[in-house]
Amino acid sequence: MDAITNLLSRNSPRELTLPFPSKEDMHEIYQAALRAPDHAWLRPSRFIEVTGDGLTKLSKAFVEYAKNELKDVTPMQMDKYQSAPFRAPMVIILITKITEHPKVPKIEQMLSTAAAAENILLALHAKNFAGIWRTGKFAFNKKIAKYLNLPSDHEIVGYLYVGTPAGASKKIPELDVSKFVTRWDK
Repeated sequence: MDAITNLLSRNSPRELTLPFPSKEDMHEIYQAALRAPDHAWLRPSRFIEVTGDGLTKLSKAFVEYAKNELKDVTPMQMDKYQSAPFRAPMVIILITKITEHPKVPKIEQMLSTAAAAENILLALHAKNFAGIWRTGKFAFNKKIAKYLNLPSDHEIVGYLYVGTPAGASKKIPELDVSKFVTRWDK
């Protein structure tokens, strides 16, 4: 698939199933992720690849976090949190290792991980797999890191649910670029 077709056709499928990418595929996909912009070469992006029994471990972490940190969680919400990791056969936890730096603020380091995540999504699509990026209550907060046994300088940017797309692809509308671009040419 050529690069422009990949960019214009990638989307998040409704459902993901087996198979997920091989270790060899994932090595190349992580190489693509690490090509993301990275001011001062801080290398802030980290990834935890979760499959098999690891999905149960992630489920337990979500439940423990919800029990201890969220207020007024209904039984239905708790069931949703418990089952969340099982929406796909692989979950990649997107993490930023925050480094104090005089020229590279925390937000820029997190944006580098976001760019790495997009590179993962595009590389998955190029290999006929797919991913769905999710955030919600289990991202962008300092407390969740301890439930995932991460050091205090690591922050969760989101979760990529990964697998083979199942069912019909979503229709992606072609957007009118003129509604999003202002040109200063005079």
